[in-house]
Amino acid sequence: MFKITIKQVDKTSEEEIIIRCHDIDDEVLSVIERLKKSESVLLGSRDNEVFRIAPKDIYYVESVDNKSYIYLQKGVYESKLKLYEIEELLQSTKLFRCSKSMILNVSKIRSVSPSINGRFEAKLLNGESVIISRQYVPNLKKLLGM
Repeated sequence: MFKITIKQVDKTSEEEIIIRCHDIDDEVLSVIERLKKSESVLLGSRDNEVFRIAPKDIYYVESVDNKSYIYLQKGVYESKLKLYEIEELLQSTKLFRCSKSMILNVSKIRSVSPSINGRFEAKLLNGESVIISRQYVPNLKKLLGM
């Protein structure tokens, strides 16, 4: 058992995480690894500019004609990474593989409903709808606690 203390600081102070432990064991290293992954950003390009994109801002990532596109609330960005590389980078976030060609942010889902052939349809907060393939429905249910 361990104690968690959170102290809110103003915007002028630097944010930091301090881990105080008796031993640097596998559990502590695992926490550190998850924290490092949670601060990861993707690079996306649009109009000859490169932008840093936080995983929490992503609605979904789609692969079309061997190119990956990152969809945000407003705007679409192209990534140089393959879909499986993006999936690996984002594995400790709220994004999950929902079809062969798409990764979806579960926190951007407004509602889900069954569709044909065992698939689900997810309506997103930005008004778009995406299909969750039959083989990925169990993952979705687990993430939503269904």
